[in-house]
Amino acid sequence: MRLSRPIHRRQPETIVALVDVVFFLLVFALLIGRMDATAPFNVTPPEAQTGADLPSGGLTVSVAQDGRIALDGAETTLSGLLSASETVLEAEPDTRMRINADGSTALLHVLPLVERLKQVGASDIVLIVTPDAGG
Repeated sequence: MRLSRPIHRRQPETIVALVDVVFFLLVFALLIGRMDATAPFNVTPPEAQTGADLPSGGLTVSVAQDGRIALDGAETTLSGLLSASETVLEAEPDTRMRINADGSTALLHVLPLVERLKQVGASDIVLIVTPDAGG
């Protein structure tokens, strides 16, 4: 009786090691790559002045959460605000315009207002903010 030994076949090479390497390369590329769009020019964001006293003088425009507008404490319409602002700015072109908007007011109420005030001649516009209590 002749016994034969079983033929030892080589195990096929697994691709698990290759998948691991590709996964690590992918993670590495994600970690070092920039995901945000970069501007083609240098952009320096403005700095907020917190803790400084609120500049005095000028006109104060208040904007409610729903977009209602008040000028120096009296509720008005946009056309009334622009008319009054234009009158003041003609007499004193360097008049400061302070915008005091509610914290939950949507920007769609504030940004067009800033643009319209610039159109009637306002050059010094200050947005009033409250500093973070934790900072």
